[in-house]
Amino acid sequence: MRRIRLRGRAWLAIGAVVLGGAGVVTAASVASGPEGTASSAAPTGPVPSAVQSLALKGEGGERSVAQRDTKTFGLLGVTWDDPRTALDGTVQVRTRSVKTGGWSDWHAVDPHYDDAPDPKTEGATRGGSAPLYVGLSNGVELKVVSAKGASGTLPKGLQLELVGDAEKSGNDVAMAPAAFAADAEETAPPPADPSATDTPPDSATPDPGVSSPSETATPSTSAPAPDSSASTSTSPSASASTSASPSTSPSPSSTRPTAPASTVAKPAIVSRAGWGADESKREAGDPPYADKVNVVFVHHTDTAADYDCSQSAQIVRWIYAYHLSQDWRDIGYNALVDKCGTIFEGRYGGLDLPVIGAQTYGFNTRSWGIAAIGTFQVINRVPATPISSKMLGSIAALSAWKLGQYGINPNPGSKTQTLVEGAENSPPWVYNKSYTFNPISGHRDGFATACPGQNLYDKLATIRSYAAGVAAPTLNGVSGATLSGTSYYTKGTATVSWKESTPYAVVKRFEVLVDGAVAATASRTATSAAITVPAGKHTVTVRAVHINNKTATSASSYSVVGDTTKPTFTTAPAVKIRNATVSSTSVPVSVTWKAADNGALKSVAATAPTTATFGPTTTSWSTTGKVNTAVTYGLKATDAAGNYTTASVSRTAAILQETSATKSGTWSTKSSTSYLGGKSYTSSSKNASLTWTFTGRSVGWVVSRASTSGQAYVYVDGVKTATVDLKSSTTAYRQTIWSKTWSTSAKHTLKIVVVGTSGRPAITTDGITYVK
Repeated sequence: MRRIRLRGRAWLAIGAVVLGGAGVVTAASVASGPEGTASSAAPTGPVPSAVQSLALKGEGGERSVAQRDTKTFGLLGVTWDDPRTALDGTVQVRTRSVKTGGWSDWHAVDPHYDDAPDPKTEGATRGGSAPLYVGLSNGVELKVVSAKGASGTLPKGLQLELVGDAEKSGNDVAMAPAAFAADAEETAPPPADPSATDTPPDSATPDPGVSSPSETATPSTSAPAPDSSASTSTSPSASASTSASPSTSPSPSSTRPTAPASTVAKPAIVSRAGWGADESKREAGDPPYADKVNVVFVHHTDTAADYDCSQSAQIVRWIYAYHLSQDWRDIGYNALVDKCGTIFEGRYGGLDLPVIGAQTYGFNTRSWGIAAIGTFQVINRVPATPISSKMLGSIAALSAWKLGQYGINPNPGSKTQTLVEGAENSPPWVYNKSYTFNPISGHRDGFATACPGQNLYDKLATIRSYAAGVAAPTLNGVSGATLSGTSYYTKGTATVSWKESTPYAVVKRFEVLVDGAVAATASRTATSAAITVPAGKHTVTVRAVHINNKTATSASSYSVVGDTTKPTFTTAPAVKIRNATVSSTSVPVSVTWKAADNGALKSVAATAPTTATFGPTTTSWSTTGKVNTAVTYGLKATDAAGNYTTASVSRTAAILQETSATKSGTWSTKSSTSYLGGKSYTSSSKNASLTWTFTGRSVGWVVSRASTSGQAYVYVDGVKTATVDLKSSTTAYRQTIWSKTWSTSAKHTLKIVVVGTSGRPAITTDGITYVK
């Protein structure tokens, strides 16, 4: 057993430090279920987490944990007694998957954890590596080797911390929530330095400036005295030699300040209860506060690159537990964001307050830390976490809101905000000296670290841009209206669509403008909205509103015409004979019209006796009429807005065969099934004639044609109208070769006269067709 001192309280003998926290999702999040899945419902109360601590065995510059079974865990790290001592070497681990039962390859654990509290802000702390998320595992093997090999030195009190959810009744899914004892040979050894003894209970005093812990305060080990054989520390957790605050730096306050209102809308955030923080495990009471926030530092958690977002709350719980295992008062970050853009509340004390976190060593005061869950550069051949626009948008939204509380422009284009270095051992930064930062900076801007990873660091300019304003939407079409020319036509309603390149996390809403006035609003995730426009022509644009209320309007616009006026038939439908082949039951006719609209005519459609659709400039329809039967021809004119009007005409087509004509001159009869009625008249006699009398409004002459056919004169009502040549390179029967139409129906005569063309004098006729 190992004796652990509760911060400021009595002694406690435990076999492993037990830390915690799980709970109810109260914001936009899902509770994590088994690895890679999401549970169907949020938990209804805290789901305890636990840390199993395993002492590393060995001597000199080599330590290890032999391959062994464990309770289920999902995140691990290595800690040691003295935070002033750096682990100068390599840490390799492999784990056994709960899901597959197989052992992983060896993975490197980053021995340097750069997210840490400033000196004197957390009390006694332990040194620690970066955490490594490994997924649900139930076996582990670890090797730690000094940079100088077996002859080198390693920090004292090395422990492997295995973090997971506590086991549930009847379902051994994780570690026990109370002291889970390691095997006897794995229990932590006594301190190597006999002078590093725990302070007796009656002399235990709280750290200066730290609120008193509750009865359930997180267990803490006191740091042993530095060992001369240990490596000289450059750890960010190292204590400063003096407790005096820098003269130009505000002293932290334990009094909860008043939260200033922000000029920027607050994004949706999963509360601590939402991700399951067990508040009994952190240091009780409020944390220290600064007077304001000047800079937001962007971090990465340095955990696994590949994770499912349903696991994010669980990962946050485990990072919380791991930070507590280093005797920090709470999770170090003020907020965390996963690759799906979900924001999680971090350190307790009020999201809207300037809580001093443990995230950017030396510059924690007057700064705020946002950790992106994942690793954003390739490390030891492990691929980096993809950087989604949702993640960038949420980091930008959160930064803009926090900086907006203090009237700070998140994208000034230069370093405009000042912080004072609060640590004495953080080269090249000088203790108590002021430094300027961009309001949104990367961790590496304030500490010698790769954090937040090169890939994410390269996106900081994009994050600043997102935090400061919104890009203009790009118009993407209009539905519910018809495009004609350069305008969309509608009876009054239409749906406008757009695309937005700025992540919706920083968009407050979209507005559709008609002639510059707001006609419709849409949510930040919308890509379309319905509008109603009055009669007439209007200009439509889309405006994006940022969470800081700045706006950007689409560079292009749509012309939308409101139109409720029906089209008109300016020339009523009419029916006339057309030149084509006639049958004994069907006469070729054309239906003619003219249609117009005050806006844009879209089409004219035939509705009877058959259907067809024509373009807006078409004015005739070739169809047929049933012989001696009244036929109604229906039309429908539709404009681009969808207004329409109809019209119709009823007409009867008829045939007068050659036998109905009055003959003059010599004519002979020819018989063939190719002729109408099986017979026709033919003549080669010059001036021979046939005359038909009919009452109608359109007439056509029906003939047979061949290469030897001649010519004829056509007289209408006694007036010569045309000379018609019947010659054709191919033989054709029952052809309407000439026609004439009147506006009204009347009695008319049609006379044809044989010209007697030289070499081909003959003409053959089947009669006439006409429309009654």
